[in-house]
Amino acid sequence: MTSIGDAKQSVRRRVWDLLEREGAAPIGVHGHIPDFTGKEDAAARLAELDVWKQARVIKCNPDRAQLPVRVRALQEGKLLYVAVPRLATPKPFYLLDPTVLTAPFEAAVTSTGAPDVAPTIGPDDMRPVDLIVCGSVAVSRRNGVRVGKGAGYSDLEIALLTEAGLVSKGTAIATTIHQIQLLDEELPHASHDFNVDLAITPTEVLTCTADRDRPAGIIAKDLRQDQLDSIPILGGTRGQDTRHNP
Repeated sequence: MTSIGDAKQSVRRRVWDLLEREGAAPIGVHGHIPDFTGKEDAAARLAELDVWKQARVIKCNPDRAQLPVRVRALQEGKLLYVAVPRLATPKPFYLLDPTVLTAPFEAAVTSTGAPDVAPTIGPDDMRPVDLIVCGSVAVSRRNGVRVGKGAGYSDLEIALLTEAGLVSKGTAIATTIHQIQLLDEELPHASHDFNVDLAITPTEVLTCTADRDRPAGIIAKDLRQDQLDSIPILGGTRGQDTRHNP
């Protein structure tokens, strides 16, 4: 693990420990996006924002913490893209269209329910995304730097959609988190990490001002061998010339 990786892991452990100690997430949260107490309230606050109301196409992560966000998106008639867990299929996103879904939305948006009712889709067949909602372990109040659970999937998902022209610098990125996960400090970040524009807790909406640009796409040199081996859509990426972030 790099020095940045070590620093991120230290932040994760501190936040996971505090969430468990305060009863703000179930025991066993280590290694996961926290399924935090109050996630429904945070989703409701997000839904009050203009950026949500105006969005017709939303991309969201598949974690339990954001389940109320996914359900609400379908209830409000929004087209929803959800990443296949671990990006494990050649077409790495589920297409959840509320106009054609026959299963209950609460089941369709879960990692166990989506495979039965939603087709998988790749970037070539997707519409431009109006709003991205991601899970987080920690977010800095200072600039929206986000620390995830450490697998790197959210960064790759956004990079893939950016390269496909489906996400731009103007596409808002929001996260729903517990207040404990919002930290008053600088957080470590790597060149392939994205910042969030909005951090929504059950009691607060924070608009973040980034102090660096988002990655312009996949940074091939940052890909780990395990990612290349396990994520089909990345096949051959490391061997390609890339115009992004040398």
